[in-house]
Amino acid sequence: MNRVFILSCLLLLFVQCKTNQNKEPLYSVQLAESVMYNNPKAWMTDFQSKPKWGYVQGLVCQALLKVSEQYNEPKYFDYVKNTYVDMVVDSSGHINRYNKNSFKLDDINSGKLLFTLYSKTGDERYRILIDILRDQLKDQPRVEGGGFWHKKIYTNQMWLDGLYMGLPFYAHYATTYGNTDNLNDITSQLLLVQKNLKDDKTGLYYHGWDATKKVYWADPETGLSQNFWGRGVGWLYMAIVDVLDYIPKDHKDYQNLVLMYQDLTDAIIQFQQEETVVWYQVPNYPSREGNYLEATASCMFVFGMFKGIQNGILSDEYLDAAKKGYQGIFKNFVRKDQNGNLEITNCCAGAGLGPADNPVRDGSYKYYIEEKIRSNDGKAIGPLIMTCLMVENNPDFNPGL
Repeated sequence: MNRVFILSCLLLLFVQCKTNQNKEPLYSVQLAESVMYNNPKAWMTDFQSKPKWGYVQGLVCQALLKVSEQYNEPKYFDYVKNTYVDMVVDSSGHINRYNKNSFKLDDINSGKLLFTLYSKTGDERYRILIDILRDQLKDQPRVEGGGFWHKKIYTNQMWLDGLYMGLPFYAHYATTYGNTDNLNDITSQLLLVQKNLKDDKTGLYYHGWDATKKVYWADPETGLSQNFWGRGVGWLYMAIVDVLDYIPKDHKDYQNLVLMYQDLTDAIIQFQQEETVVWYQVPNYPSREGNYLEATASCMFVFGMFKGIQNGILSDEYLDAAKKGYQGIFKNFVRKDQNGNLEITNCCAGAGLGPADNPVRDGSYKYYIEEKIRSNDGKAIGPLIMTCLMVENNPDFNPGL
């Protein structure tokens, strides 16, 4: 009888831990379940028709691995392993449709999953794949100042997107496998971006920079693209705060990165809208015709704030902005669809710069506001799930939704 009673109490405690005060499933769990319902296979999470190794899949799956860990729920781990990684990685540890010589930083992002999979399973395929992706970074072309090209086809260009795709994986590898000298390379690349892509007036960062100042979309004097793009700034913001997980506090550049992150936080909050408490697609033009409140950037910004507070690199004075942003995301972007799943609306599907034979992607204001808008984009889902996990794990973060 006592054994039955104890088991019943444990079951009740488990159920309570997986629900919020309104007896609704936790938002992180609801979002994870929505991902699995809408995407029977995890490789589908970037609207793909066949298995592909992609950065969006990596972002969503990283969030699901964190849900699995926080709530001791193996089905999310199994979903990532069985329906994404193991479907695009063969028995020898090679990636289907991956070409190192394309030198796409986007291909590196999913590598972050492999550290967890290797640790949990001991499967040597994952270690082989980790090294394959690290080898790409060893040979990745660089601008004169040392920063990685975004892709081989984007000659001498650094984009904010690529910092998130490559540097947290690089930092994780460096600290896991004893190559801590590589941390100097990582921090110097971020500081190179601060030197060349930051706008001193707003504190925001331009989407891209051509170190040779020759590509058609670049300013001939600075090499910079024309505008700030919300999600581009979000990629940089997440890159800094994630890289700081691996930089020792006594590292020569640690404090410089903290200041860079804090400065960018202040700039982001400056453009947080007073009424909606979220952000626009082109954040510094809130009243300009055609601009719209955009979910992916808003989710990235709020994630970055909460993580900075959680890790002690932002003071609690920033909690108000983070909580308001979290509330704003659910008020402006999140709703239940016809199947009862959570849907994230107002997501910019994608944006880039060039290449030379694509004059449409010119970095103009008109270009950014006219790119496709869709729901349930993984670039919003991943950061939002990870934000929800932090809020659920820390009563001080909870805004009382």
